[in-house]
Amino acid sequence: MKRQKEKVKKAPHIEVVDLTMAYGEKVIQRDLNFTIYRGDIFIIMGGSGCGKSTLLKHLIGLIAPAKGRVIFDGLDFWGASPERRAEILKKCGVLYQSGALWSSMTLLENVALPITEFTGLPRDVVKELCSLKLRLVGLYGFENYYPSQLSGGMRKRAALARAMALDPEVLFFDEPSAGLDPVSSKHLDDLIVEIRDSLGATIVVVTHELASIFSIGNNSVFLDNESKTMLATGDPKMLLKETQNKKILEFLTRGTMKREVPVV
Repeated sequence: MKRQKEKVKKAPHIEVVDLTMAYGEKVIQRDLNFTIYRGDIFIIMGGSGCGKSTLLKHLIGLIAPAKGRVIFDGLDFWGASPERRAEILKKCGVLYQSGALWSSMTLLENVALPITEFTGLPRDVVKELCSLKLRLVGLYGFENYYPSQLSGGMRKRAALARAMALDPEVLFFDEPSAGLDPVSSKHLDDLIVEIRDSLGATIVVVTHELASIFSIGNNSVFLDNESKTMLATGDPKMLLKETQNKKILEFLTRGTMKREVPVV
């Protein structure tokens, strides 16, 4: 008798429950409910001004929700003590849209910053770790370069090396392909998948780039600016195939309304 392969059930890593985001009286999004599973490359997508980056800021502890919960591994982040929240954030790395590298520091010094801030490792060990992180993103040998001496794609990769400095369980990317040409963007996408596969990290990406959405994403949430809530969650390829919502289909096809996944 042939043995059937059992489907491995993924464990929830981050759960967003009844989340409302607001600036004062102005509601940005309401009633958000979705789950990011361990090992996901989770896409936050939607039109301009819908609150994608604001949602990311709620997930990384920069903005408290007006209502609802963000749960990491079963723990309510905003209901936890400041000390517990700090412990959770140490397990997270962030790649900001601009890269946000310190221009007066070399790449090695940029990557070393979180390591020296949060560990008591000796200087020679820190240097070795930084070289390793830069090697992982294809920048070995550039330790003593400054950000101004690098191309846009190289700066993004250097910022990624810094985001990985503390071996985070979760990596958050805000528009990682912004300002990059298509070839550099594709290389960065490939690197994101490689990091997920090799390090086992969960990755959350804010992007509107269809090539990235379909080539790396296996789960997602779609935010709508008009209704100020989410319209769907799930694998972007399945949303393209199955959605009956015109807004989602128009976004995922760039208005062509054809349900073929773009060749990337």
